[in-house]
Amino acid sequence: MSKQVRITDVSPRDGLQNEPIVIPAERKVRLIELLSRTGVDEIEVTSFVSPKWVPQLADAEEVAEAVESAYSANTVFSALVPNARGLERVLHINETAGFPLISKVSVFTAASETFSQRNTNATILETYDRFLPIVKAANDANLELRGYISCAIACPFEGPIKPEKVAQVAFILYDMGIHEIDLGDTIGVAYPADIAALLSAVFMNFDEEDAEYAKFTLHLHDTFGRAADCVRTALEMGVRSFDGSAAGLGGCPYASKPGAPAPGNISTELLVRTIHEAGYETNVDPEALAAASAYAAKIVADSRATGTHA
Repeated sequence: MSKQVRITDVSPRDGLQNEPIVIPAERKVRLIELLSRTGVDEIEVTSFVSPKWVPQLADAEEVAEAVESAYSANTVFSALVPNARGLERVLHINETAGFPLISKVSVFTAASETFSQRNTNATILETYDRFLPIVKAANDANLELRGYISCAIACPFEGPIKPEKVAQVAFILYDMGIHEIDLGDTIGVAYPADIAALLSAVFMNFDEEDAEYAKFTLHLHDTFGRAADCVRTALEMGVRSFDGSAAGLGGCPYASKPGAPAPGNISTELLVRTIHEAGYETNVDPEALAAASAYAAKIVADSRATGTHA
């Protein structure tokens, strides 16, 4: 099996979306420009969600149009689309650019019924219905698709989630045409044994022809400092695609306590270092990544400290 590992940086979207002070679009674009120089394989640049629900990402069009200057054929620009309207906005961006600037779109559901209803205002079954027109339109436009599954290990409301439940959701997404499945430890409680059990259950649901591990991505949060150990376990089991966030930005608000935000997504720096130390390869330049991560940390620190931005 290949030693090459694919890296997606989600900091411009997942890393910033819960920041309470709106960060100027030009700073987000600058972060994306710096990330595009690092060698990461994919950057999740924004989400085409309603500004009412995520004010931080109300500038999705502005950011997406501006990142054309950072476009490289070696780096995929992706975006989250919660519904068909979100995909329409992506298609308009691509039409304006004259090429698929945003060449991948992501949808999200959960393995927890309670989390799904609180996070998407829909049952798990209802999220599938939402995805069908997105899948068709994305396929018609030759866009890649990714399906996020939140609470793949545990839910902040329901507790531990059975791996078999996650496996069922994963196969339904795959069967409807979403061929990259992103498994999320949303509140960062996983131990390596939990990751092993999850992956075993998911892989068992796919026959040999379909079970190409590169189509499974792991999205870890480092709430309790165990994410690197979980990465090593996933590598041993054949996973070759991971999400990280520059400077460890983001994370699930349900994992935090008042006045004490929990550590967020696994930092892309720690992710890449762990992969390299385990004897695997990425396309990432650690020095360029350090520069991008320093900038990511700065724009958030500026926001939190002053509520204003240079």
